[in-house]
Amino acid sequence: MSDDRQRCSWANGDPLLRAYHDDEWGRPVSDDAHLFEMLTLEGFQAGLSWLTILRKRAAFRAAFAGFDAAAVAGFDDADRARLMADAGIVRNRAKIDATIDNARVVLAVANEYSSFSRYLATQVAPPPARLPATATPGSLPATTAASDALSRDLKRRGFRFAGSTIVYSFMQAVGLVDDHLPDCFLYPGP
Repeated sequence: MSDDRQRCSWANGDPLLRAYHDDEWGRPVSDDAHLFEMLTLEGFQAGLSWLTILRKRAAFRAAFAGFDAAAVAGFDDADRARLMADAGIVRNRAKIDATIDNARVVLAVANEYSSFSRYLATQVAPPPARLPATATPGSLPATTAASDALSRDLKRRGFRFAGSTIVYSFMQAVGLVDDHLPDCFLYPGP
């Protein structure tokens, strides 16, 4: 079912992308499992399309214990073999190993800050109210000073697959920045 609302251009053409855009992308997230999921999926997306990842999202959730960081941190060699055999997800050994290691980092950060969400709030300033009215898809950055800084800190803590471009996409996804374009129905008003 389609409607006549204008959206960010990347969300046009596929109902799954449209639903993700309309219901999730750019909305603030405070749930640690969801934050871990999104940072993981952004890492798995590197080199692929976001639509490919969205189509495999349910399988990723099942494979990675609903992105419960404590459960994933406990994965062992049998779990790695299970994941490498799971055609429902992206079977990339380096990304699978990174996800297990990253779960341990998420737990350590959550222990230090009382939650992964609180850690992110200390690292990234609240998003601006809106993009300038002149913003276009081509004017959006792939990285920012904030994504550079967060990427550096995550890597310092041992996080992998957390380069600045991946981190910026994560920041967009979980509402740490609001990159809805001016012609999008979700663009914040004046």
